[in-house]
Amino acid sequence: MPTTPRDLPQMPGVQINREAYLRSELKRFCTQDQIERAIAKTPAEAGVSLAVVDKIANSVIRYETSKVTAISTLTGIPGGIAAFGTVPADIAQYYGHVLRVVQKLAYIYSWPELFDSNGDGLDSATESMLTLFIGVMVGLNAAQIGVAQVSAMIAKELTRKLPQQALTKGVIYPVVKKVASLLGIQMTKQVFAKSAAKVVPLVGAAVSGGLTFATFRPMSKRLQKHLATLPLTKLRHEDAPAGVWNPRDCLPKTL
Repeated sequence: MPTTPRDLPQMPGVQINREAYLRSELKRFCTQDQIERAIAKTPAEAGVSLAVVDKIANSVIRYETSKVTAISTLTGIPGGIAAFGTVPADIAQYYGHVLRVVQKLAYIYSWPELFDSNGDGLDSATESMLTLFIGVMVGLNAAQIGVAQVSAMIAKELTRKLPQQALTKGVIYPVVKKVASLLGIQMTKQVFAKSAAKVVPLVGAAVSGGLTFATFRPMSKRLQKHLATLPLTKLRHEDAPAGVWNPRDCLPKTL
């Protein structure tokens, strides 16, 4: 059972390709030129309205919640002692979907590529950032502060990558360590709750699926709400009055 995101991106389907994801989601709302700018820069800098971003984010949360709930329900069907054999796989796929929704929400709310573009996978800065995102999902105040600080750094420098130094050795790293420690406790509690549910035959399936639904969606919405308030989402249309549609937007805010 992982207590950090280190091992999970190696699971099939967990790592999200930022370019392919943005292209797929924005094609319903934006021109080709806007899509290319969103990929090269960020959705905010490309003029994607917050209404469109929220609409996409809500759709992502619905999709990932329904998918992870269905899988959790299926793996909860075996009962008795044999049920414990399904717990590690169930928890792994649960946190695999957590990382999927983290990446999707981050990219649509204008965060840069989280994974090493050289194909080396999960480096220390990415692991730290994913840890903070998951910390926000479970309601850790320290994680919210850390994510806000990183967002401000990226927005100030107008960079297209994570602040490696700050996340691995600098000012954010102590926050990451604290959040990682607290996450271990949170994840252990969820493992226990889901394991207990699986011991009861048949009923365990409904309980397991119910626990997943009851935790995954609120966690995802918590992260969405936090990301929507950060500096990276406010790089857009600073010259436009609040609540007024800017012609560079993909769609009006009356969506």
